[in-house]
Amino acid sequence: MFGRLSYDIKAILQRDPAARNGLEVFLLYPGLHAVMWHRPAHWLYKRNMKFLARWLSQFACFLTGIEIHPGAVIGKGVFIDHGVGVVIGETAEVGDNCTIYQGATLGGTGKETGKRHPTLKEHVMVGAGAKILGPFTVGAYSKIAANAVVLNEVGEHCTCVGVPARVVKQHGVRVTDAEELDQIRVPDPVSTELCRLSVKLERLEKMLEEKTGE
Repeated sequence: MFGRLSYDIKAILQRDPAARNGLEVFLLYPGLHAVMWHRPAHWLYKRNMKFLARWLSQFACFLTGIEIHPGAVIGKGVFIDHGVGVVIGETAEVGDNCTIYQGATLGGTGKETGKRHPTLKEHVMVGAGAKILGPFTVGAYSKIAANAVVLNEVGEHCTCVGVPARVVKQHGVRVTDAEELDQIRVPDPVSTELCRLSVKLERLEKMLEEKTGE
């Protein structure tokens, strides 16, 4: 247990330039606290003490603002940075050394049973406000841009942006016909939806005019 905690602290020190020393990380980082509380909650959950597990996870959520279901599998070195609003579902799996920013969700898309949340392989980065929804895998070393909505499988070493998300780079090479976007310059989902509705309305008006003309 102490070995894993030490690994988690070192991982945060390596990835967060604002972290000055291990004691500061241990005392003041809610992302670390959320993972620390998750370990015993997951232990209880695996031994069918699910009420106690959920109670412990909700207590941790109250303290940190980060909601991790006790059934989720969290690897070592996972860094939840500025983690308020992060939600990780029951059947989600987060691989070693992943980084998850505030407001991100690893969720499901309905009331399916069984595996219904995503699996992140090692070293995946999930940007602020990103949503990864469904029982698929995000490959190792991939990056999900801020506010992206991922609904399908993602390969290794990919960069995904947009709503719905699409791959714009793989292994550092720009994907053909993909826009040059990064975590900051992502499409506005409201504008995208309004544009889609406008096109649909125009098509319906044209159909109505044709019917009236007949």
